[in-house]
Amino acid sequence: MSYNLIKKSFDLGDGRIIEIESGKLAKQADGSVVVKMGNTMLLATVVSSKTAKEGVDFLPLSVDYQEKYAATGRIPGGFLRREARLSDYEVLISRLVDRALRPMFPEDYHADTQVMISLISADTNILPDCLAGLAASAALSVSDIPFNGPISEVRVAKIDGQLVINPYLSDLTRASLDFIVAGSENDITMVEGEANEISEEEMIEAIEFAHRAIKVQVQAQKEMTVEAGKTEKRAYSHEHSNPELRERVFAETYEKVYAVAKSGVSKHERSDKFSEIQDAFIVSLGEGVDDITKSLAKKYFHDVQYDAVRNLILDEGIRLDGRDVRTVRPIWSEVGYLPAAHGSAVFTRGETQALTSVTLGTKLDEQMIDGAFFNGYQKFILHYNFPGFSTGEVRPNRGAGRREIGHGNLAQRSLKKMMPADEENPYTVRVVSDILESNGSSSMATVCAATLALMDAGVKLKSPVSGIAMGLITDEKTGKYAVLSDILGDEDHLGDMDFKVTGTDKGIVACQMDLKINGLRWEVLSAALAQSKEGRLHILNEIKKTLAEPNPELKPHAPRIEVLRIDKEFIGAVIGPGGKIIQEMQRETNTTITIEEKDNQGVISIFAPGKDAIDKAVKRIKSIVAKPDVGEIYEGKVKSIMPFGAFVEIMPGKDGLLHISEIDWKRYESMDGIFQVGDEVRVKLLEVDKQGKLKLSRKALLPRPPREDKKPASE
Repeated sequence: MSYNLIKKSFDLGDGRIIEIESGKLAKQADGSVVVKMGNTMLLATVVSSKTAKEGVDFLPLSVDYQEKYAATGRIPGGFLRREARLSDYEVLISRLVDRALRPMFPEDYHADTQVMISLISADTNILPDCLAGLAASAALSVSDIPFNGPISEVRVAKIDGQLVINPYLSDLTRASLDFIVAGSENDITMVEGEANEISEEEMIEAIEFAHRAIKVQVQAQKEMTVEAGKTEKRAYSHEHSNPELRERVFAETYEKVYAVAKSGVSKHERSDKFSEIQDAFIVSLGEGVDDITKSLAKKYFHDVQYDAVRNLILDEGIRLDGRDVRTVRPIWSEVGYLPAAHGSAVFTRGETQALTSVTLGTKLDEQMIDGAFFNGYQKFILHYNFPGFSTGEVRPNRGAGRREIGHGNLAQRSLKKMMPADEENPYTVRVVSDILESNGSSSMATVCAATLALMDAGVKLKSPVSGIAMGLITDEKTGKYAVLSDILGDEDHLGDMDFKVTGTDKGIVACQMDLKINGLRWEVLSAALAQSKEGRLHILNEIKKTLAEPNPELKPHAPRIEVLRIDKEFIGAVIGPGGKIIQEMQRETNTTITIEEKDNQGVISIFAPGKDAIDKAVKRIKSIVAKPDVGEIYEGKVKSIMPFGAFVEIMPGKDGLLHISEIDWKRYESMDGIFQVGDEVRVKLLEVDKQGKLKLSRKALLPRPPREDKKPASE
């Protein structure tokens, strides 16, 4: 069978090759490609409806990334043994691709569009997330779907002081920064990642380095578009238009909207006033107006809001709540708000509020990750919840959506860099952030609230972390721009950029940037980063006013953990046959005990609600793993009696022979009547022979009787 096979390949600059192939698989999709690097292969397909649904005024785009377990030679867990709903990791990659693609579609394109990316083969040392955006864009490039691309995504990391594109997984443990960067030939559209308290200059250097690699990948896709014969895209007409109506809407509502935007009223009052202006205009159209005209009037009114708010900021430097572009909204915070939690905090910034709790658990509470590519356990977990009431809406609670997973991940990666090492923090830590009010950047409020809650719990953070969301308003005609600190929800919606930056007083630890425009100049990005540092440090100082460093002790009701390290040879003795000994200890001491082999040692974690229970368990374990010392005195228990002496247990599982000659200074002819099994006897360890047998003495602890003088024979 013949294929219209198209292949492109390019070098990452160090001899590693990425290949793109189209025309062999999934040919009934509008576009499909296979991207390969090493043994990692992604199949990306895209399908878009030929028509748009009536009344839809947005792009219904869905992006799904899924890992096939067969790609890594694994069988899924669970009862069904098949791939199920997307994991958090798969959702996060789907979001990365969605955020890079969505701004590149024409604004008036409203057809249902689905992008599906599947990991079909995996090289365990080559991460697939940095290839997913390239695969999706390449599939669009060989289709006739309208798309203002191509784009690509790459990972940029600094390893041992050198910037690397798409590094191996094994090298990432040494990375001081790790970003996924998306962009077109001319512009950066998305950045997300984490770092070890880097400077703003170092971040810009990494993004510029990534963009050079993106340009190479974009050029390869352009060549594929030509070879596939898809330079002409499909015709479409998804929007009605009425220029006369648009002019009328602007003429009759712009000044009113501008005045409301300038009034500085609260979010809900402003929304109500905008609705009143819109409703009044709709009424002015008359009773016989058709639904299409009403829909167009609402669309044009949104355009009025867009222009009025942006012009107010660019021309007068005034924002919707009356602030200037640099001012951060008022902040108040409180720790210990939840008396029964192990740690808690409330953080409020303007009309955004997060209530956050910390729970300390055992190793048994670690989160199990069962993915095709990643599987294992993690002991720091952060969950973010965004209920409808936080924005005054009625919305059913259907569990965590993609937004909640993405915001929670940003907060988690911001804080995990500052979590203490395992040796200092043996707990599994779960942070839950519930957003109670939202008007801009609830994910950054989560970072701040979580910092306070962790310090309230006594978790020894290396440094407190704060975060801020930056916005951008630009005018392409005049070149004017305004960078906004601590953006509102409306400024996010109507602006050109949402740039979240988190960090300590030493530098940046995580970021997430989404651009909605083409042509972000590097000087604008530099200005945004400089302004974000100013705002971030201001918020950090406000946090420190509430709690500057971790509490020295855990809460009185917080559980305690004691960690012991023992010789590897004693692991079996502590566990016992079939787990008998460790289960008995847990039951009798009211503790939870886990044991694992690490660094050629046994690491035992003892978890209990109070210190007394831990002390009992520690004593039991130490008695099991202790090595008998010659010369030491022990309180033993008679385990068995023989004609030549008694076997006495001086430690759990360690018996020694108390020979009949070592019981007393006087001579015994037999063992009859001397001891009973179970008798307690105090003995001294005299010797451990080459076979490890213990020789005990009771006689050595008794005073020696005086010697009787013998009379001379003559007497």
